[in-house]
Amino acid sequence: MRHSIASGHPGHKENASHDHPGGRLHRRLQPWLLLLLLQKPSYGYELMERLSQSEDTPFADVGLLYRTLRHLEEEGMVRSTWDTQGKGPARRLYEVTPEGAEYLDAWAADIRQLRKRLGSFLTKYQAYSQRGKGTGDSQGEEANHQPQRRRPAN
Repeated sequence: MRHSIASGHPGHKENASHDHPGGRLHRRLQPWLLLLLLQKPSYGYELMERLSQSEDTPFADVGLLYRTLRHLEEEGMVRSTWDTQGKGPARRLYEVTPEGAEYLDAWAADIRQLRKRLGSFLTKYQAYSQRGKGTGDSQGEEANHQPQRRRPAN
């Protein structure tokens, strides 16, 4: 079953991220956490380190990271187990569930579609803005100016 990011997965509340602390940042963090966990099941602290190693990943403080992991677990996209082996206190090891992997697949498909639409827009915009350059016509000059913001009518 394919899921759309707009509808989420079964049981996903529409616009749930707006109700969740962190809102948009929480939504941007979710796919990155799922991807990192698909690459390698990890502990929260380890995920924090991996997120901070790349400029491409969203910033997350420790609180947001754990709230997002808890939310993903409540939604069935991630599961955790207590690791009591080794020295020190028990730690939660997080891993992606099949539903989480499916959700990430849907997220990637939506990004591919968005990238395609944005590419089409940029191609059309570039063709428009290049039209008339060097000819001195008014269309070319207008294309090089910033769009004017319209004032709302009173």
